[in-house]
Amino acid sequence: MKKEENGTLVMKFGGTSVGSAGAFGHVTGIIRQARTEWHNVVVVTSAMSGVTNALLNSALKAAKGDLQPLEETEKTLAELHNGTARQLIHDPALLNETLSQTSQLITSFGDLCRAIHVLGEASPRALDAVASLGERLCARLLSAVCCENGITAQFVDAAGLVITNANFQNAHPNMESTARTVHAVLDPLLAEGTVPIVTGFLGSTMEGVTTTLGRGGSDYSAAILGSVLPADDIWIWTDVDGVMTADPRIVPEAATIPEISYEEIAELAYFGAKVLHPKAVRPVIEAGIGLRICNTFNPSNSGTRLIINQKNGKAPDVKRVIKAVTAIQKQRLITVEGRGMLGVPGVAARAFGAVASTGTSVPLITQASSEQSICFAVPGETAEMVLQALESAFVLELLNRDIDRVWATGDVSIITVVGAGTHDTPGVAGLIFDQLGRCNINILAIAHGSSDVSVSLVVDSQDDERAIQVLHQLIVPPIEEEPC
Repeated sequence: MKKEENGTLVMKFGGTSVGSAGAFGHVTGIIRQARTEWHNVVVVTSAMSGVTNALLNSALKAAKGDLQPLEETEKTLAELHNGTARQLIHDPALLNETLSQTSQLITSFGDLCRAIHVLGEASPRALDAVASLGERLCARLLSAVCCENGITAQFVDAAGLVITNANFQNAHPNMESTARTVHAVLDPLLAEGTVPIVTGFLGSTMEGVTTTLGRGGSDYSAAILGSVLPADDIWIWTDVDGVMTADPRIVPEAATIPEISYEEIAELAYFGAKVLHPKAVRPVIEAGIGLRICNTFNPSNSGTRLIINQKNGKAPDVKRVIKAVTAIQKQRLITVEGRGMLGVPGVAARAFGAVASTGTSVPLITQASSEQSICFAVPGETAEMVLQALESAFVLELLNRDIDRVWATGDVSIITVVGAGTHDTPGVAGLIFDQLGRCNINILAIAHGSSDVSVSLVVDSQDDERAIQVLHQLIVPPIEEEPC
């Protein structure tokens, strides 16, 4: 397409896309090409690979009195960012400015961690201030590298763009306020042909206090900016060729899905696929923006394009319904059971109220038709806390034996089969259960019907990889008849 035929493109680069000097070279090439094809280009970047984990680990260790990781991280940050700058930036003035900015941010990181060490506590607000430094370091560096390569670019701190509530570590954007700040800051830059290099993952409260959008939130940042600009397209650059039919580390023959609906990608993102943040889907859908997922290191590959799910009225082929298989690992099933629950209103409400009081998310729920038990999944690390909350909520019922017990399984995995038509196509569930049964994989719980595009089931953690492998054969059938 000619440049004048395209409007605004938002591109987001993940941590592995900016993980090294070589990776920066790929990114600048992609940005330069986009500038020839699009009238406006906005870039959102994550921190360099591994940096956010190192930042947070240092802060948490400092709160416990250990400053050794801080000293190691300060050295690593300087070597990583300054080393990349020296390799890629040859203009002396630009290099000195970049090294000075890096030094200031690393000093701020050290000051924050030492303050946390003195206080002996790492509050969510403090952790957001620490975590935000990874994106701030990377975006400044990428902006300088772009300028070195003849691309007119400018660093933009998302704390001045994305306005959020004060729910630190998982903040929610105020879209109206964000739209005002985005237009005030970005419109003048775009009008003069500058590429804004924006920090992903972070924002700020109305009072200017730094917040973050949750881990992996740079996708969400790109979706937020794309929706309020509005952009014509959003491209998420990662280290794989788009959305895969399964994790290629588990299923080597996994393939790229050329097209996938918003509903399907939302289910995949929620149930463990790492290629797109779950929260990124909603702003894109509501704004009606195109979205593409592609590989920084293989830009000629078309990747995966998200499309609106269109039903043509024809009954889908049961053998072509399933598009992908994914998993959430390290979960545990919690069961509340007892004969005294039969026909008693409010038991489920009280149970989930108790779970909510712990701040735990529930990815899967099942209930027996007899109403004598409720079963749901929670992340393994929260299971004991949830059990304690439930036992407190039902202390009288447990004493009176209206509820016999509240208990948890060991580690399990939620396996989700995704594909438009799984709800309405006869025989899909039969195929799934038959495939697992033939391979002697036991199903502990099932959730089907709440989504039009997925079937979720729970298996023991030791069976999860084999379950993914044999279910993937429903997408790409093997030559042999036996699935195992």
